[in-house]
Order: sequence, then C-alpha cells, then structure tokens
Amino acid sequence: MKFKRQSRDEDGINLTPLIDVVFLLLIFFMVSTTFTKETHLNVDLPEASGELSADDSEQIEILINADGSYAVNGQALVNKKLATLKAALEKTAAGETDMPLVITADANTPHQAVVTAMDAAGQLGFVHLSITTKNPKADT
Repeated sequence: MKFKRQSRDEDGINLTPLIDVVFLLLIFFMVSTTFTKETHLNVDLPEASGELSADDSEQIEILINADGSYAVNGQALVNKKLATLKAALEKTAAGETDMPLVITADANTPHQAVVTAMDAAGQLGFVHLSITTKNPKADT
C-alpha cells in the first residue's frame, strides 16, 4: 500500500507581525517626541561712563589667566577644577555671599573657564557678580 506523503511546509518565523510592531513604535515615537527650538538671547551691553567706586576693599576678585588657571584675591589655585574654585571662594567669603564678586579674565582665556567661575559663584549663592573689561579708549 502506498500512502501519499503530505507536503510539508517549512517552519519559519512570520515577520509580518514584527514589522507591524516596529512601524507602530516608530509612529508612536514620532508623534510623542517634542522638538525643542533653540532660543537665542539678544543682549545689549550697557556702556559705563561713571567713576570707579571707592569701596573695592570689600570684594572678591577671581582672576583667570590665558591658560584658564584661577587666582582668588591674588592667591593662585592649585588646579582648574570647579571644586577647588568653590572651596577657595567659600574660604574667602566666609559665608558672606552678598559681597561683590568680580571676574577678571584675560582676552585669550577659554570661554569655559569664565563659565566655570560664574557657575561656582552661582552655586555658592553670590548675587552681585560683575565682569571687568578694559576701556578701548584708554589704549589709544
């Protein structure tokens, strides 16, 4: 007796449901993603025409050299780390965060060094922050 053999389908993975799930995830992430618009600030810098104040003795000055190294009130710091700068500011201010803080940076100082100094001052709670510049009329 000859039995007719049944044709056997090859076992395989049906990829159609997997593709459907991937497309649904893609659509979900496209719809739920928020696109942020970069904001740009227009800054009009003020011009100073006044006299220098006489009470400079009660201020903290951060001097930033061209290589990005810091000095707080004339004392050079051992490294360029944020923690070192914060510790020096805390020691100099002795808890008085209402003292004026002046940041003086070389013209060739990396921008990151100035931002780090401003960040350290902000984290410690200094609110009277100023950045010194030179008067271009004085160079002529």
